[in-house]
Amino acid sequence: MYFGLSEEQSFFKDNIKKYLDDNATLDSIRHITNGDEKNLSREIHNGLLNLGINSLLIPEKYGGLELDLLFAAVVSESLGGGIGPVPFIAPYVIAPKAILEAGSSEQKEKYLSKIAVNEALFGVGFSEFIGKRNDAGVSFSNGALNGRSMFVLDAQTATHILLADKKGRIFIVEINSNNIEIVNLTTVDKTRQYAEVICKDLEAEILIGSENSQEPIIKAIDAGRIMLAADTLGAAQTMINKAVDYAKERKQFGRVIGSFQAVKHMCAEMAADLEPCYALVWHAAHCHDHSPSDARLMACHAKSHTSEMGKGIAKKATEVHGGMGFTDLLGLHYWFKRIGVNRQILGSPELVREEAIQSQLK
Repeated sequence: MYFGLSEEQSFFKDNIKKYLDDNATLDSIRHITNGDEKNLSREIHNGLLNLGINSLLIPEKYGGLELDLLFAAVVSESLGGGIGPVPFIAPYVIAPKAILEAGSSEQKEKYLSKIAVNEALFGVGFSEFIGKRNDAGVSFSNGALNGRSMFVLDAQTATHILLADKKGRIFIVEINSNNIEIVNLTTVDKTRQYAEVICKDLEAEILIGSENSQEPIIKAIDAGRIMLAADTLGAAQTMINKAVDYAKERKQFGRVIGSFQAVKHMCAEMAADLEPCYALVWHAAHCHDHSPSDARLMACHAKSHTSEMGKGIAKKATEVHGGMGFTDLLGLHYWFKRIGVNRQILGSPELVREEAIQSQLK
């Protein structure tokens, strides 16, 4: 039995890749991460919106394309391969999933239709449910949130933010409130945005379906983990491609280094490590919508295994380049750092494997 992408999914993937190749060059990424071109990231984002990335998972009755998570996974893979400096996983995957799973009819109509036409852009802060940090956490009483949430995704560009407490309840807050403070968090990955959100008697709207069940937030987190795995998949493949191309050109002792057995073995090992990850990520995305009994386990496997493989590939691909691999001129570090942050966001491999075990004991 053949398991792979459909013609439509491959078309989506190729379109995103071509757009990033044309509009998000390495020089562009360098300018964006250095803060030289503040509007360039927005322009790239607007171009991707024209390709429909914001409406992938939105049902047709709310103005979306009503596609499954596998379509979103191939988009995320292309964004990882091209280190797309734009919001995607939080506003167009996790947020719609959470609202679809936990929102009332009125909440779905209000927010999903706005996401589909780009009137609402969501940041997501679920870290307090996955693993609370010291001196962090949010509490909800009398319709208001207090506390702080760490590593909120894409809060800086958002109109609304989804926040969660340790019970798994999901809240919607508006970014223009006077009772919210957004503090930029600096990570090694400068191609995406992370923030600390501080709430002081912040008016919040709870997603009705999350009040008495943790299933909605678990489903949304699983979708986000699959997207991170797909992003790592794309980034790792680009690093392999760059290593192979370099090995074919770089000469030492009168020979291209790709002819040396040690370099051949490194490239072969990277390819062998990554190839099974494609089927793993695609299958996890398929299970999310079409095989509920396997969905949780496969999401955890995809996130943890791809994180480990990506880490090894990033290291070997850099080593193939020798000293050049560490230079800003080459730019390999953008993919290296993105893979490293993907490994930790929404749960490290160790934490995710523990969750996989617990899901099988229920």
